[in-house]
Amino acid sequence: MIHWHFKAFDYLTSQELYEIIRLRVEVFVIEQNAPYQDCDRVDYESHHIYATKGDEVIAYARIIPAGITYEEPCLSRVVLSPKARGKGHGRTLVYLALQAMETLYKTTDCRISAQLYLQEFYESFGFKRVSDIYLEDGLPHVEMVK
Repeated sequence: MIHWHFKAFDYLTSQELYEIIRLRVEVFVIEQNAPYQDCDRVDYESHHIYATKGDEVIAYARIIPAGITYEEPCLSRVVLSPKARGKGHGRTLVYLALQAMETLYKTTDCRISAQLYLQEFYESFGFKRVSDIYLEDGLPHVEMVK
């Protein structure tokens, strides 16, 4: 059974944080072959939404307050475990994250840096592309707003 969690950084247990970072490194650094510093200290100010199956984190995103990355609140590090893909968990994750963002910040405004291949996925949530394609960690991205 899958359980969804929503926590500020200070409320994450060491095991939860370890599993979150493990998933982010597994996908962003190893699978996508994009070596970068994942631990950027933005996590401290962020809220974290994630799904677990047993003790394993299988889906994750962080919600960054306005004024840290962008003027608007930001959805970042959206990631699914390879074994969790194709089951609707990504759609559930983004939906829940946007709902949490609206509750936290009393706004539906959001800016993201999306991998280009996910542009249509984010458009289905009302995001609009506002930039040309650019490389971030060697991967094509576009900036999008809602």
